[in-house]
Amino acid sequence: MASDTPHIVPTSQPAQQPKPLRKPLIKKFDLYIIKNFLGTFFFAILLLMAIVIVFDINEKLDAVLTAPVHETVFKYFMNFLPFIASQFSPLFTFIAVIFFTSRLADRSEIIAMLSSGISFKRLAMPYLFSAAIIALGSFLLSAFVIPPANIKRIEYTNQWVKNKAVTYGDNIQLQVRPGVMAYIARYDNVSRTGFRFSLEQFDGKTLRSRLTAESVSYDTLGRWHANGYEIRDFDGLKETMRKGASIDTVLGIEPRDFLISKNDEQTLTSPQLNEYIARQKQRGVAGIKSFEIEYESRFAMIAAAFILTIIGLSLSSRKVRGGMGMNIGIGLLLSFSYILFMTVTQTFAVSGYTSARVAMWIPNLVYSLIAIYLYRRASR
Repeated sequence: MASDTPHIVPTSQPAQQPKPLRKPLIKKFDLYIIKNFLGTFFFAILLLMAIVIVFDINEKLDAVLTAPVHETVFKYFMNFLPFIASQFSPLFTFIAVIFFTSRLADRSEIIAMLSSGISFKRLAMPYLFSAAIIALGSFLLSAFVIPPANIKRIEYTNQWVKNKAVTYGDNIQLQVRPGVMAYIARYDNVSRTGFRFSLEQFDGKTLRSRLTAESVSYDTLGRWHANGYEIRDFDGLKETMRKGASIDTVLGIEPRDFLISKNDEQTLTSPQLNEYIARQKQRGVAGIKSFEIEYESRFAMIAAAFILTIIGLSLSSRKVRGGMGMNIGIGLLLSFSYILFMTVTQTFAVSGYTSARVAMWIPNLVYSLIAIYLYRRASR
């Protein structure tokens, strides 16, 4: 007898399609270019350091023969070489791009990459990534690591080569805080003593108090000791006067605020530089252009690494009749013209024709236009 239960035929499940493999973010040719870029850059820096050591020893031969060997090696060269590497990192970024990209183009590797469907824009990505690594490393070194090392380097050169430290000042006048002006006829930092000191306090344009002293001395706690002082307080036409042998006061200033030595700006980290510049401007201290230039140049060098990388890639990505030598020659000409241009614009800032920020970014603006033109031309 047949069963009333319907016979159900099992249906086969559709086969699951394999998930497409995700394309790797960084491909083999990216790693290949990054490895060549950074390898050539660090090799060029090492060659520069070797050359610098030879020339620097020859220039400072008397100091090298006189100073203790451990001070020359660890206090000077160990701090001097990172400083040089940071200063010339944009230049050697450019040279590294020109050198190894010309070598790739000469071996038709660039043509093979572009023929495989890689666009010129995609080809530039590992270059920019490598430039970002160099720019970030250079900025961290120049902004935070090298300034403390420069203190030791400058101490060595002041002691054994030539003392460029400013140890005295004449006719020093600065604003201690709004409405309070200080004046020192002469200050000697060796004895930490100033002579013919005055401190005037104003209410608007009205003089309220005036302290004068034969001499003042500065201690390590930030206090100023006025010796042979006289204080005059003014209240309209009424005047009261006090005298004494010695009185202590905290002015909130220190000798480095008005005794500015050459290369002092290289001993401050970027946050310290920013704070120092703001404080000196508030006090009306002149002669801080070198500090402003140093501060702005640390940021301008970040953009310089990218700009010079694009220029180098655009110039050397195609074969030329002169081969690698032609590309390297053009690259060196452009890189040295960039450094010369930056030196010229720095003099504009020192002379007061432009601000430090404008002076340091003018070369980047001009060479950015050159980079855009060369990039568009190379990507056609």
